[in-house]
Amino acid sequence: MSLLTKTGISSLQLCFYGAGSMAEAIVRGLTNEKLVAPERISMLNRQNKERLNELNERYGVQTIVQGSSNEDYLRGADIVFLMMKPKDAAEAIAAIKPLVSPKQLFISVIAGLSISAIEKLLGGEASVVRAMPNTSSTIGLGATGISYSPSVTHQQRTLTEAIFSSVGINAIVDESLQQAITGVSGSGPAYVYYFMESMIASAVELGLTQSAAKELVVQTVLGAAEMVRNTGEEPAELRRKVTSPNGTTQAAIELMDENRFTETISKAVHRSAERAGELGAAIERSITE
Repeated sequence: MSLLTKTGISSLQLCFYGAGSMAEAIVRGLTNEKLVAPERISMLNRQNKERLNELNERYGVQTIVQGSSNEDYLRGADIVFLMMKPKDAAEAIAAIKPLVSPKQLFISVIAGLSISAIEKLLGGEASVVRAMPNTSSTIGLGATGISYSPSVTHQQRTLTEAIFSSVGINAIVDESLQQAITGVSGSGPAYVYYFMESMIASAVELGLTQSAAKELVVQTVLGAAEMVRNTGEEPAELRRKVTSPNGTTQAAIELMDENRFTETISKAVHRSAERAGELGAAIERSITE
């Protein structure tokens, strides 16, 4: 990252409207990479002062506990992160409309909520980023899909990409692909955890201890992912290399195929994407009602 980019971020005020785990992950990335001083970051939530105290003590960020008001933090921010739950989004964004201005950049991580809906809630055309990070951002290994409204400037794009690069990788996509991002990488870590749960349970059934089963499965998944990344080979090719004719792996893969493993994964990814659309549609209906 260039010094110019770092300087651009470090001089700004950032406000996180929502103080959940994803907000914390981004704050951790920004502060760990020393892109923004903690005192330039504010974090807001509705009423959980204990959580705000925890975040202040852990990262040094500003909250209402330090004496200023949520309204002042929102007015003074150059970048406002919209981090609330989808069910609360319409009401929460509409509530800040009198406090914000066209010069601010809004970064939303609200699943399914379109850029046009956010602009409507804010009262008109605005610089809006729609992003879908995942929970691996917590350890700096996130994957984020990013889409921009036409009003977002080149500098704001550079800042946005620097922010999400601090917690992993990012891909710039057309907004129409955001539901696909949700289905693949947004919800994706949970699919892997679910698979790991089943492998661990099966290992225990075969006689391994819980701790040994977990250790072996975690290392197996980690090693497989690193093989794909480090070799540059396609997963299908690496799978073929492991699958000896009439061997143990082939027997397992054949059973998975018989039980429509690939079809099940495909349906799950599509359903997650579809659900993101449903959530966004529900929010948009609430705006017009």
